Amino acid sequence: MSQNLDDNYKLAYGKKAGFGKRPALILIDFAHAYFDPDCPLYADVDDALASALRIRKLAHEVGIPVVLTEVTYQKSGINGGRFMEKAKPLGAFIKGKSTAEFAQGLVPLENEIIVSKQYPSAFFGTSLTSTLTSLGIDNVVLTGLTTSGCVRASCVDSMSHGFITTVVSDACGDRHQEPHEANLFDMNAKYADVVSEGEITQFFETFRA
Repeated sequence: MSQNLDDNYKLAYGKKAGFGKRPALILIDFAHAYFDPDCPLYADVDDALASALRIRKLAHEVGIPVVLTEVTYQKSGINGGRFMEKAKPLGAFIKGKSTAEFAQGLVPLENEIIVSKQYPSAFFGTSLTSTLTSLGIDNVVLTGLTTSGCVRASCVDSMSHGFITTVVSDACGDRHQEPHEANLFDMNAKYADVVSEGEITQFFETFRA
């Protein structure tokens, strides 16, 4: 009889990374493109944004740094490289298009760090690692879009750069449930702890003065 998936993975994985002493919250690519029905990137991710906004609000209340990432390309797309060659919908992120703007309800605040990127990971080709290190951050908490794309890429790079990495399942979304769940499963097995909004809320509350 074939072995249950969870039981099989427990043979090799299953260890918890835990939380750190100094977390930062990252909201990855919550762009209007994912909420515009006329855009090829449209997905049913309203609940993920709502969850991320609630967590963001709490992070500010308790003094946890918040980072917002955005994908942005020049009008010609020349800085999109091989990624734009492969993924046609990335044209939605050309600077000046409404689909490239932050999603409704997500207005950047003065005390938030904005990271502009051209590739999936929030860390690749950006100053994010240096910025987080200068702030003494040891725990990166990820929310955003999409689970199978930029969230996963950022998760792997976060761990690879030495950060304890946490992914909030309720605050991540994808265009289909199957890749969403499959990538949460794999990230939880190998790179990060995948937690619920309730669990991250409980952790963030410990920083309340």
